[in-house]
This record gives sequence, C-alpha cells and structure tokens, in this order.
Amino acid sequence: MTRPAPTLPADRPGPDGASAAQRGLRIGMIAGEVSGDLLGGRLLRALRERVPGLRVEGVGGAEMAAEGCRSLVPLERLSVMGLTEILGRYRELRRIRARLIRHFLDDPPDVFVGVDFPGFNLGVERALKRAGIPTVHYVSPQVWAWRRWRVRTIRKSVDLMLALFPFEEAFYARHRVPVRFVGHPLADEIDGEIDVRALRQRLKLPQESLVLAMLPGSRVTELKAHADLFVQTALWLTSRDERLHFVVPFVNRQTRVIFEEAVKRNAAWDLPLTRMHGHSRDAMAAADAVLVASGTATLEAMLLKRPMVVTYRVSFLSARLIKWLSSVKLYSMPNNLAGRALVPELLQGRARPVALGQAVLDLIGHPEAVAATLEEFDRIHASLRRGASAGAAAAILELVAQRRPGDG
Repeated sequence: MTRPAPTLPADRPGPDGASAAQRGLRIGMIAGEVSGDLLGGRLLRALRERVPGLRVEGVGGAEMAAEGCRSLVPLERLSVMGLTEILGRYRELRRIRARLIRHFLDDPPDVFVGVDFPGFNLGVERALKRAGIPTVHYVSPQVWAWRRWRVRTIRKSVDLMLALFPFEEAFYARHRVPVRFVGHPLADEIDGEIDVRALRQRLKLPQESLVLAMLPGSRVTELKAHADLFVQTALWLTSRDERLHFVVPFVNRQTRVIFEEAVKRNAAWDLPLTRMHGHSRDAMAAADAVLVASGTATLEAMLLKRPMVVTYRVSFLSARLIKWLSSVKLYSMPNNLAGRALVPELLQGRARPVALGQAVLDLIGHPEAVAATLEEFDRIHASLRRGASAGAAAAILELVAQRRPGDG
C-alpha cells in the first residue's frame, strides 16, 4: 500500500533551525552509471532541502558532486557496458567494491543508498545490512520480469526498496521486501503541451510531413541488430506514403557509423532522413509516431504522448535464454504499465520490415484508435507523476528516524 509522504519526528530544532535527527546526518550513496548519477543528484537535492547539513560520500558523477557528494572512486571506474568488458574488469570491480564496503563498515553512515546498478550495489548493501547499517535501493531491478529468484538476494540486502512503478510495489509486498512506490522522475520531468511546430523548426524538420522518429537503440549491439531492419522498414514505408520523413537520433559517433553502413548496404541514400546527435526526446516529441527498440525510450515516448511501434531483436541463443528466464509475456514498459497490449510489440521473428511498416501505417491511418491509446498514456502518466525525488527523500529520512529513536 502507498503511504503518505513521511516526515521526521517532531523533535526540538537547534540554533540553525535543523532538528536533532537532521543535524550531522551522513549518507553513503553509490551510482555506477550516468543515468544513476542523474537520479542521485536529484535525490540529494531533495534531501538537502530537508537536511541542509547533510554529508554524502560514495561514488557519483557531476550531478551528485554538484550536490556535495564526495566520490571515493571515480564514476568512470564503475561504468562498464557489455558482458566482455565486465568479465575483463571483474577482479578490479570486486576490489573496488571490497574497498567501499570496508570504508563504510569502518565509518558507518546513518543510511546507505544504492542508486540502480544492482549487480554492484546489492553486494554492498548486503554487507552493510549484515553490519546493522540501514540500506536503501533506489530503482528496482527487473526481477518481476526475469530471473525472479533474485528477489531472495534483494530481501537479504535492503531495508527499503524505492520502486518507480506501481506494479513493483505489489510484487515486493508479495515477497516480503519493504517497499515504497515513489513514482518515476521522468513523469515529473516531462509535463505540459509541446509546441511541435516550433520544435520542428528548431530541429530543421519539414513542417507538413508525417515525421517518424526511429530509435534503433543506444548500444552498439542494438544498432548491429536493428540498423538494417530500420532502414529497410523506412524504404518500405516511403514506397507506400511519400509524405513520410524520418528522424534518427544517435547517442555517439560509433552508433551513427553502424547506421550509415546500413544505409549504404541497402542503397537508401535517397531516404528523407534527418540525423541528430543526441536529443532523442526532442526527436520523439517532434514526430507524429515512433518506431523504437524496446527499452527506456518506450517510456519516454509514452510520457510524450507519441504513438509507437516497439521492436527488438537478439541472437537465437539469447532469445531462448530470455524466454526461459522471463516471467512476462509483454516486454515494453507501456504494455507492462497498462497490463495489456496497449502498443504493438513486434519482436524477434515478427520484427520484419513489412510487418513494422504496416504497423506504422496502421497508426497513421487510424486516428480514433490512436486517440484512445493516448488517453491511456495520460492516465498512466498521472499515476507515475508523484514527485519521485521528494518522495524518495522522505522515505529515506523516515527509515533514518526509525533507526535513530534517541534523537531529540
């Protein structure tokens, strides 16, 4: 059950106006990726509004540093992507984790907060919880979707799970893990009407065209799996509707090169296509519809109220493994939040240019059905817009108050 935002016990304020429970509060916090640093920075800002004298140390990037976090290890030492890179640096990462655990055991914080990055943070949290240090994990691993047995490790590691989605709260409650649903920071950040005409002008996109944003993924492996598929889908679509214009944002030069190679392979030089570096949210906001690889971008497209077609391809072995380990039948976040097939998902063998192209044309050609979908997007957005950073800060301070009953 979702509870009202908690506050610290009403103890006596000191000369600076801070309560005894607030004065001298020290938090350990680790974010292992840029996205976690962004969430951690917002959380620290919300905590500082309540606890001006807060002290924080751990691992963070520029966002957390701006809010006063002292990093014991550079964020870049933890930011690894891909199985090969992780295996290559496994011993180093274990040494770093052991060093951080020893630091917090030798000088215990009032509470430790792991921001996402579960493969690393859960190990830290488990060691600290064993020593009696309160532990919080912010952003649930997708144990509800696959490898569900990991919830046992989570139960042994955290005193409180801060969940971004409402169905996660119900899942953890069933598995006896203390949980608080705080909402999603993106739902707080993305709000209000979008001036599509002004946005298209800024992005140099044609005003009168039907614009399709194509997001084939942010990782190199995703581009290798999807680049030809997306280019071929665009070619099929332009042969059916000349009004279409495509916009593709890239996270870096490497992913753009892979996509451009697919353009050459498919002799697609004449595609009406705008390339962008970054600004994926702007690309989606300026579009009439979105063709997107399953991932966080599907949540952003939903919050931007853009109809979408979701696709994804992995190797045959990976697909079999996912199917074996998976606990869900729908994979995109809009469908999981709706509890039904709200947006089309064309995965693996169904991910073919003709099928994807036809699904896009179905969106364009059925405005009544799209309007109903967008109404559901609105409802889901409202359910996620709860002031996530403030709610997470309040829940953390409540946990601290419970563990420091002598304050005041």
